[in-house]
Amino acid sequence: MAGSDGPKRSARDWVVDSLSFVLAILISLVAYDSGRKDPIPEWLHDVDFILGLGLCLTLWFRRRWPVQLAVVAAAISTFSDAAAGATLMIILTVAIYRPFRTTLVIFGVNTVSLAIYIAIRHKPESIQVTAGWAILIYCALAGWGLYLRSRRQLLQTLRDRADRAEAMALLQAERGQLRAREEIAREMHDVLGHRLSLLSVHAGALAYRPDASTQEVSSAAEIIRASAHQALQDLREVIGVLRAPVGELPQPTFADLPALVDDSREAGLPVDLEFDAPGNLPEHVGRTAYRIVQEGLTNALKHAPGEPVRIKVIGAPGNGLTVELHNPAGQTRKGDGQGLIGLSERAQLVDGRLEHGRTPDGEFRLAAWLPWPA
Repeated sequence: MAGSDGPKRSARDWVVDSLSFVLAILISLVAYDSGRKDPIPEWLHDVDFILGLGLCLTLWFRRRWPVQLAVVAAAISTFSDAAAGATLMIILTVAIYRPFRTTLVIFGVNTVSLAIYIAIRHKPESIQVTAGWAILIYCALAGWGLYLRSRRQLLQTLRDRADRAEAMALLQAERGQLRAREEIAREMHDVLGHRLSLLSVHAGALAYRPDASTQEVSSAAEIIRASAHQALQDLREVIGVLRAPVGELPQPTFADLPALVDDSREAGLPVDLEFDAPGNLPEHVGRTAYRIVQEGLTNALKHAPGEPVRIKVIGAPGNGLTVELHNPAGQTRKGDGQGLIGLSERAQLVDGRLEHGRTPDGEFRLAAWLPWPA
């Protein structure tokens, strides 16, 4: 988890920690002021105030040592009102960054601390009210922290799955490019060998015919020069093919979507495109829309070649972007659908949604809604 692996904080972490510190100070001051009337020695009030504010300072280290600080907070809370704010923040931190079992143990430790606090600070007639409110607040904080932890884990799982799917797709693309390069290089090797063979034949003819005329020598030399020049060009092309960086291929953008449709039309797929999306779409959302259309066209070419495809891409800032593809449903094969699973995860990562399936009219429908901030 961020913050538990090292001392570095992001800008968001600094803002959250600063707000937590200020809120803890305010809660502690209010709690300390309300506890001034408790019948305890004055020196204990002073210790209460000093240790409570000192515990607030430890909130800057709560991400690194949440459990240790929670134990310290429980010990101070046995008599301190000023430790209330920091203790609540630390309990929330434990619920967010540590497993449920650890959160349950800390909850039990604080329950014991609460019982000792009530015995030291409050009159018997207020025990039920104080204990009830304290346990209710503890439960609310623990529940909220566990919810945040579960949501973070879910988002991280979706990111990991999308990254794995994208990495697998990239690996397959790289393998395809490497195979294509090998075929090109093999073909160029044959061409280059042929040119070098011609060059060797003409050079050998000059060596074995010292009585050749000046015109014949000049003609043979010109052929040798031209063959050598062309062989050098072929060699440069082979080296260029083998050295081409796979990882530096440009990433598609939303603006490339019409060109993608045109490529499918040239491949013989009748495509009707309704495109109405004025404005600057966020890059990650635009790339997701591009991938959805690309996967839809790929499936149409695979399962229903030659059948018409209707595509609708409409949206505006503040309303979101709608992407829909309709085409006659073809035959599915074992293993199909992995690309659609990856698209669903990609749409969820940008807080969008995606659905697909057969319609009552016998068509296959792929539809997505993606957020487009105003």
